[in-house]
Amino acid sequence: MVRPTVRSLGDDSTGFLETAGPIVHSALRFGAGILFLQHGLQKLFGLLGGMGSPGSTAPLASLMGVAGLLEFFGGLLIIFGLATRAVSVVLLVEMVAAYFISHLPQGGWPVQNRGELALLYALVFLFLSANGGGPYSLDELLRRRAQWGRRTAA
Repeated sequence: MVRPTVRSLGDDSTGFLETAGPIVHSALRFGAGILFLQHGLQKLFGLLGGMGSPGSTAPLASLMGVAGLLEFFGGLLIIFGLATRAVSVVLLVEMVAAYFISHLPQGGWPVQNRGELALLYALVFLFLSANGGGPYSLDELLRRRAQWGRRTAA
């Protein structure tokens, strides 16, 4: 009996999935950044429905205010893929803290205590902290320019 393998199912080094990987990586980064930025806009500026009631904001000197700053500026950096690994570590810590502070005390599973979004963001930021911003990021552009500069200086 022949067992199917990933390669025999059509996943080869020139296949669509192999080619799409870098694009999907950058799309994940960009999409997560856009969505995260929106949470910052709610907390800091009361946009997109605000904090519970339309136009309401979080005081900057509160945990929610600090979260809003991280989400707004962190979201921008993630969108552009600048300092992606470092920013992702900070945002990962924020999301884990948000889960333990706001959701876990309500008990139950994440879907019951409404913590699934914080955990999903944490997983995305874990991925980005380990893998960087991807090939279509400012991090990669800066890396290539620095590498090109070293070659021309030699």
